[in-house]
Amino acid sequence: MSTVRAPIGERALPGWLRVVAPIVVGILMLALWILYVDVFAAAPRMLPSPVAIGAELVLRWDIIFQDMLITATNALIGLVVGSLLALFLAGLAAAARPVDGMLTPLVAALAVIPIVAITPILNTMFGASSQFGRIAVATIAAFIPVFVNVLRGLRQTRPVHRDVLRAAAATPAQTFRLLTLPTALPYLMTGIRIAASLAVIAALVAEYFGGPADGIGTAIATYAKSGRAALAWAYVVGGILIGLVFFLVTSLLERLVTRHSSV
Repeated sequence: MSTVRAPIGERALPGWLRVVAPIVVGILMLALWILYVDVFAAAPRMLPSPVAIGAELVLRWDIIFQDMLITATNALIGLVVGSLLALFLAGLAAAARPVDGMLTPLVAALAVIPIVAITPILNTMFGASSQFGRIAVATIAAFIPVFVNVLRGLRQTRPVHRDVLRAAAATPAQTFRLLTLPTALPYLMTGIRIAASLAVIAALVAEYFGGPADGIGTAIATYAKSGRAALAWAYVVGGILIGLVFFLVTSLLERLVTRHSSV
């Protein structure tokens, strides 16, 4: 019996290659950066050497870490609140067409609002000493992908499956638990994974435009304007670390949940 092999592009990559490949790419980029800045000395003034950035990161880690906690907290609160709100409203939209008709244009309007446009308004609205404006921006950024994905997932159930459960005298709660929820769960986790990165980006951008004088975004803007490029880039590294942690945690959670639901 002959076997049909999948095309090379469709084969799953080995686990070790998925880990090694980004590390190799990162090392190559770092080597090119050092070559461009330290060897050829062709970089602009605001692009310091990775060595100088690493030195600032180590020297001022305590202060950078405190600002990272503030930014990460705002992003986390925005992610949780936005996801819960999106889950609730998506459930209403999937259950009632009139609600869907009302929410769809509102979500579309939120999706096209630039963060840089709404952040100064929210910061001014809630005061310069409050973090609420930044949290609100992160909430809006997280809400949209979760709402869109959950609504799509809730509509993936086939009528024939619902008819089978209805013929078996299943209650609406049982239908939701046995059919609707398992179908929508992968979509929910994908939306949360996307929303996690957007929440971090929104929290960082929100810190550029008013609010308390803390957080990664505020520090980047302050030190970049004062000409302390290495320290500003050290804070950029802090922001990248926040984003990586959010991405890795939500990706792991997505894998665990989808694996459990498929068993």
